[in-house]
Amino acid sequence: MIRFQRIGRTNDPAFRIAVLEKERAAKTGNIVELLGTYNPRSKALTLDEESTKEWIAKGAQPTDSIKNLLINKGVLSGKKVNVLPKKTPQVKEAPAEAAAPAEAAAAPAAEAPTEAEVAAEAEPAPEVTPAEEAPAAEAPATEEPPAA
Repeated sequence: MIRFQRIGRTNDPAFRIAVLEKERAAKTGNIVELLGTYNPRSKALTLDEESTKEWIAKGAQPTDSIKNLLINKGVLSGKKVNVLPKKTPQVKEAPAEAAAPAEAAAAPAAEAPTEAEVAAEAEPAPEVTPAEEAPAAEAPATEEPPAA
């Protein structure tokens, strides 16, 4: 597996790009080969591109972040992967729906059940017999006079 190995001080991260066995943790230091370094603050990247291509050809799987970095550098070709967690599912819009984004945004909200609806479905409604309904329907409604 090709992945980042964090080095650097607290609040000043820097990363090694290392090849290591998948079962091994990144912090153990048991790396197979060091491919380069990356500083996210200065965007400084040193990378041995030939060794990286060789390891990928041998079957080493890069992590999503490494894959995006290699695509930016031009070592790999392909589509980037979204590595950030999704808070809400993204709905892919068709070209016909692009003309009406307000309708497309309202449709997913109407389809998703609210928490109250989910809770109501989870609890069965109490069964009411017709005898219990009659006295409640016949009772006159009392109105309180407004306070002055």
